[in-house]
Amino acid sequence: MAVDLSALEQRAQDPLFVAQCSLDGLRDRLPLRWPTPPDTPPSPKKRYRSQYVYLGWDDLKGSSIPEHLSLFDLILRLVDFEGVRPVLAQLLGWTSGRGWVPFDPVSLFLLHGWQLDNNWSRAETLRQLGKPANAGYARRFGFRDGCFPTEGGLRYFLTTLGSNSTGDDTVTVDEEQGIRIAIQQLNQLMVQSVLLLHEAGFVSPEAWEKALLCPDGMLHEAASRLRCTSVSETCYQPTSPVRPRPCPAKQKKRRGCDCDTAACAQICHHATPRDPEARYVWYTGSNQPGNPNEPIDGDQGGQPKGRGVYGYKSLRLQLADPVRRFSLTLLGDYMPANEREENPGAALLLQLESYYPTLHVDAVAGDAGFGYDLPLHVIYADLQARRVVDLRAHETDKDKQQWPLRGYDDRGRPICPFGYAYVANGYDAARRRYKWVCAHACQNKSQPVLRVDGAHYPPRECPYLGSEHPFGRIVNVGERFSDGSMRLV
Repeated sequence: MAVDLSALEQRAQDPLFVAQCSLDGLRDRLPLRWPTPPDTPPSPKKRYRSQYVYLGWDDLKGSSIPEHLSLFDLILRLVDFEGVRPVLAQLLGWTSGRGWVPFDPVSLFLLHGWQLDNNWSRAETLRQLGKPANAGYARRFGFRDGCFPTEGGLRYFLTTLGSNSTGDDTVTVDEEQGIRIAIQQLNQLMVQSVLLLHEAGFVSPEAWEKALLCPDGMLHEAASRLRCTSVSETCYQPTSPVRPRPCPAKQKKRRGCDCDTAACAQICHHATPRDPEARYVWYTGSNQPGNPNEPIDGDQGGQPKGRGVYGYKSLRLQLADPVRRFSLTLLGDYMPANEREENPGAALLLQLESYYPTLHVDAVAGDAGFGYDLPLHVIYADLQARRVVDLRAHETDKDKQQWPLRGYDDRGRPICPFGYAYVANGYDAARRRYKWVCAHACQNKSQPVLRVDGAHYPPRECPYLGSEHPFGRIVNVGERFSDGSMRLV
């Protein structure tokens, strides 16, 4: 990889990418059609207040692409979105053609995409849609004769999709503990868009055959204003003199709320009824380089490090394409901001086989939030992939005297019974295990990581000192260490 090239320049030098994904390479395959799953029933609605129809790509047939066209403009011309109509109808919960005549869901889908592309509010989006200068967009979306949705109609479209996203379908991530995670039905749209790009050749064969996956969480502020940092599920339960509502704030020795007024009868008046699943979390992490002026001892001059967020957390499972230098989100989930990520992350990994049966996972990279047994086991046993997950610390790591007993230090490096560290000897991809050797460190004037009480140095009683063990003791570490632990492997 030429590090001095930008991503655009590198893709331009990729012969396969140019042959398949340039406009000349795509001409014979246009339009790219949205891949509707074969078992999806047609929309029960027969009439709409708008009607999306693919209008072609005639303005791209010149010698060059017009400079005023954005990436969103190109998508409107390259992709025929007719196939997403039955998918949206199913996600909206439409089961009958009776009732009101709605807008074509494809029209609203594209209108929302236009809003996101321009970072507009719903009100601003509708104002722009009504301008004569944007009549071309209205026509490509399927709106006609100035018949546009209202702001409430757009909101209803999105909230209905969101409320129907989680149903009774779940994925079991741990049968013994009975842990089940709801399947997000909106992932169908994400999967179909990824398959469209893959079938068109935008994803490199290397990225699909040896996939590097990266689960990543992101915090999002709630629309409602924070009133209480301790709000929990109990704050939304009715209260009565017989069964008073517990106050999580008081349990944390804060003032809290007595919830003894009419305003608190159904829910605590400090809760946020429009965001009942929003929670508060103090986030201390960062994806930015370290500040050289930051004190080593962590003293921030009386100011706590981090920031408070009241809202939600999204979890994305990304596919990295190092050849084409971009990434795609394969699946996603959302949860309250204070919820841990390991169970939903494991659930997303378990759904890969059903959504992407031809994807071959080579490795999964993640931060220490995924360094728990459940996702680590899923990566190793179910995906049979390599784990590239940050090490998760534990209080037991601080007791160095336990390292020789359990067989490894606080960084996952094997330690012999006499306190000497092993040397890495590679990774066996076929057997999916790491190989470590002691290399007779005790006989080569190496210093032990720690000295064991009662042992002689250099040790004379080690059974691996003879010539029959030229590399000393060899330790193979597969899914877990000999004590059953996985978090530091």
